[in-house]
Amino acid sequence: MTDDSMTTTPAPGRTAPLTLLGLGTMGTALARAWLAAGHPLTVWNRTPERAEPLAAAGASVAASAAEAVAANRLVVVCLLDDASVGRALADADLDGRDLVNLTTGTPGQARARAEWARRRGARFLDGGIMGIPPMIGTPGSGAYVLYSGSRALFEAHRETLAVPAGTSWAGEDPGHAALYDVALLSAMYGMYAGIAHAFALVRREDIAPGDFARLLVPWLTAMAPAAHRVAGHLESGDYTEGVVATLAMQAAGSSTLLRTAEEQGVSAELLAPYLELMERRVAEGHGDEGGTGVIDLLLR
Repeated sequence: MTDDSMTTTPAPGRTAPLTLLGLGTMGTALARAWLAAGHPLTVWNRTPERAEPLAAAGASVAASAAEAVAANRLVVVCLLDDASVGRALADADLDGRDLVNLTTGTPGQARARAEWARRRGARFLDGGIMGIPPMIGTPGSGAYVLYSGSRALFEAHRETLAVPAGTSWAGEDPGHAALYDVALLSAMYGMYAGIAHAFALVRREDIAPGDFARLLVPWLTAMAPAAHRVAGHLESGDYTEGVVATLAMQAAGSSTLLRTAEEQGVSAELLAPYLELMERRVAEGHGDEGGTGVIDLLLR
């Protein structure tokens, strides 16, 4: 159910009002971006003291989450976790509200929260923030937010949502923004693991870390487009198309990587699991592929 008396389009010359629940580091960055852009903003935080600097900057501070929700149709939530969202909104009247959840969670939690919001009369949009607080509200920072769920809600508030960071539509499945978010972060941590192992290898040598970084960054940048080849393999089903360095060749070289780690007194615990998957894929008769087949080994 929606309340037609609550408009989503501000009067000419005015910016759209909204409510923000949660004033941690990210929530505060979001709030400051909307305030700087002239949006009337109502805020709430479990610890009221966090709202004081924003009140000085022009925000209205609500005494409760329910009061904050009642203030505006557009309600953005940026709390600690999914359980915090449920607790904060337990007593709020969500009927007719547009609820945008920027709280980090799993795809399953996003889908369940979308159904929860629907039962309470609200439209729902889940978001995954791809950026850190200093990037929020900073033009050209590259920060963006993935959104999924109600396309009507997204279109109605797209201009307001784009103020703190760019927007990227992930589809009408409410879980897809969280899924993209976690998948991208997982790739990032995999890269960090490789970086950590690489620096460990050279750590005890007479090699300046800065000099090594100047070699490492362009190398990783040059290798990153391999993701497009993997995507092509998954779409076509042909894991051998365009392969230059076969899995058999890569697996054969894994002993050198492991022996070097041993010689340098470095644990291979960050590297070994991937090498073991490559060798397993080769043993199953897929040595002529690239690395795409490792993905199939991960699926349970």
